[in-house]
Amino acid sequence: MKGFKYYKPQSLKEASELLKEYNGEAHILNGGTDLIIRMKENFLHPKAVVDIKHIPGLHAITFDKEDGLRIGACLSLGTIAHHRDVVENFPIIADSAEVVGSGQIRNRATLVGNICNASPLADTATPLLALDAEVIIYSPNGTKLISIHHFFKGVRKNCLNVGEIVTGIKIPYSKNLKGAFKKGSRRQDVDLSTVCTSVVKINDEIRIALGAVAPTPIRGKMAEAFAKGKNLTHETITEIAKIAVAEASPIDDVRSSKEYRLHMVEVLVTRSLEELKV
Repeated sequence: MKGFKYYKPQSLKEASELLKEYNGEAHILNGGTDLIIRMKENFLHPKAVVDIKHIPGLHAITFDKEDGLRIGACLSLGTIAHHRDVVENFPIIADSAEVVGSGQIRNRATLVGNICNASPLADTATPLLALDAEVIIYSPNGTKLISIHHFFKGVRKNCLNVGEIVTGIKIPYSKNLKGAFKKGSRRQDVDLSTVCTSVVKINDEIRIALGAVAPTPIRGKMAEAFAKGKNLTHETITEIAKIAVAEASPIDDVRSSKEYRLHMVEVLVTRSLEELKV
């Protein structure tokens, strides 16, 4: 690991100014479970690390039915997975947070960090896509909301400009929400996703999000359009899953072949829809 300067700002303004000063050569430290490993393995060589954990206002979860759920940037996945408001109203988010790494990792890693890494296989990205979440961003020009659908730009690339900081996630509340998160991996625990899926049912609307099958997590728009308003019969579920497979474009890598990933999309979407029809 190469040397770097460490900063502990006390405000978002101070943190933003540091990021601008280093003009892309500074990295935010939040949970650090990805950043520190990438620095140790010489994938990253930042000149500065900006620790945002001591900035007020980034450690809260708030919920009401009109505003929805807001999750602060510094909330650990372990806290999110067991928080009452999340478990009762957005169980699909709790389920996805519960399977990221080990318990030790979840006690440090954050949901915001998980999406800011912009990995195609980020477990928490697919439920956020399926729920039409918004990303809350501090910028030098003021706070703004960006749809999660516009946040991911490529493998490990997001839409943030220099000086911008994600301060939280906002998720709309739906009274009749039912959801299923599924993860396929080489090991049952403590492993990256080979494929992950989130399927959500709100009244007669089906939403399907897929991870690890494209350069970014994606929504299965054609499958959703076909499913809208239909009863989830065995035949309908089979067709929805096949359409979802056609929307995926996975690659071969050390975790899986392209063909196996396509098979897992069909299996996981089918299982999720079977659960949701009950």
